[in-house]
Amino acid sequence: MDRLLVLVRHGQSEWNLKNLFTGWKDPGLSEKGVAEARQAGRLLKKAGLAFDVTYTSALTRAQTTLDLMLEEMGIARSGEGALPRIEDQALNERDYGDLAGLNKDDAREKWGEEQVHVWRRSYDTPPPGGESLKDTGARVWPYYMMEILPAVMNGRRVLVSAHGNSLRSLAMVLDRLSPEAVTKLEIATGVPIVYRLNADTTVASKLVLE
Repeated sequence: MDRLLVLVRHGQSEWNLKNLFTGWKDPGLSEKGVAEARQAGRLLKKAGLAFDVTYTSALTRAQTTLDLMLEEMGIARSGEGALPRIEDQALNERDYGDLAGLNKDDAREKWGEEQVHVWRRSYDTPPPGGESLKDTGARVWPYYMMEILPAVMNGRRVLVSAHGNSLRSLAMVLDRLSPEAVTKLEIATGVPIVYRLNADTTVASKLVLE
């Protein structure tokens, strides 16, 4: 049985390009982001990977990335040949609260370099009105355990299009990372991460397609 799980962080967004905190705000992809999403689809096709079900967040940038990947793979978005598509805000990016929409340099000027670094990179210190990485994991992990993992273990080949911090939370479980290690993990935009799982749900293999 092929227990396949592929994770892809959305392509660069318009706000990534402008150096803005994004979180649950909903900008689209930049021109570069569209190209990254298409490249991810081409890499998946070149690797000969096929899927039975897709998961994405409630945010446009992840959904558009999924659409563009499938288009490059020659898979219909709707109608005959389309894959089941499940959208859920459990896979949304970390909520940056009061930082959302602010330029990162302006935030450093307002609160100080050290404080902004703590909000961005600590495991359990949230920004004002927002979520820490630990908080993000608290909604991502149950969704993974109850929805995504059962599909994988039943032999359904799964493609997930989501965000840097929601995917960090998944990687923390899959790669058995400590809180300290996961804060240092960088997940590149538009680069598929291919996992195959053992019968006991542990990782049998991991491959980054570049």
